[in-house]
Amino acid sequence: MEKRYIGIDLHRNQFTCCMRLENGREYLSQWRLEDLPRFAKKLRPDDELAMETTGNTRLFYDAIAPCLARIAVVDTNQFRVISRSVKKTDSNDARLLALYLSKGLLPEVRMKDKQHGQLASLTQTRDTLVKLRSTLKNKVNNILSARGINLVKEALSSEKKLREVLALPFDSLMQIELRVIVQQIRSLNQSIEELEKTIAEEASKLKGHKNLISIKGIGKITSAILLSVIGDVTDFPDESRLASYFGIVPRVANSNETDRSGHIHKRGSKLARTALIQSALIALKYSPYLKNFYQRVKTRRGAGKAIIALARKFLGIIYRTLKNNWVFEDFPNFVLAEPMDAA
Repeated sequence: MEKRYIGIDLHRNQFTCCMRLENGREYLSQWRLEDLPRFAKKLRPDDELAMETTGNTRLFYDAIAPCLARIAVVDTNQFRVISRSVKKTDSNDARLLALYLSKGLLPEVRMKDKQHGQLASLTQTRDTLVKLRSTLKNKVNNILSARGINLVKEALSSEKKLREVLALPFDSLMQIELRVIVQQIRSLNQSIEELEKTIAEEASKLKGHKNLISIKGIGKITSAILLSVIGDVTDFPDESRLASYFGIVPRVANSNETDRSGHIHKRGSKLARTALIQSALIALKYSPYLKNFYQRVKTRRGAGKAIIALARKFLGIIYRTLKNNWVFEDFPNFVLAEPMDAA
């Protein structure tokens, strides 16, 4: 019986399937997502399948994972054969996925387990709401600045200041606008607080949480963000692979015998990179080792590159901390607490 390679172009309510045999013959079919259980029954234990990352990838993945040998999840934004295809159709995308799967040439992405995936979703939602709140605060500041009232940065973080803003003697239209914006800020404050409480509780259940929060500069929310992205640290053979996954290694251009390093390639989670950089900048205030490293790089290459180098160095510490199950008693001096039993 010939081995089968299956390409799936997945959408919200339907998917296109291309089944490619070892002899090169292809069979196309269209399915509704509600027929996924029936599709799963047609799979064989030795089948291999490739699918794109979409909003319902997890649903599809969980339904078929027990039924076949392997699933390759592909970020088509990084798979140029599809992203730059002149024939951008469902059937063509499915065919290309099946073809490149059969040749072992697909750029795969990791599928997180359910616990890490849900935590990642929570942290992303929190980040969205925090950005929306900042936009509304900036709007209030702009309104007040246009009338000669300049608030200090972060003044609108307190309920007291919000009440003071609403008490200002503006005309009725301006008062309505400010009241609506302040109501939204208050609502966002409550939602963000609820999310942060949930994120902290869920992060505390993850392997590696105690290890990370023992590093000065990493708090409960940052730990949740980092762990939700890293998942099982043993998936990464070394810290360089983890740095690449975070998108914090430079692009390298090869020309004859010359290698040139450019800006970081920024693949992976932007939220995780931001959390990593922010926590690294906090950590250097406490760690002489990180501070000296940062100053050396800054003197040679400038502040911008020094910050990226610092984040890369800090990620290496995070990697070794998780890999070796370290818990710091005194992070600035790299003093470990009593060894923890392996989880």
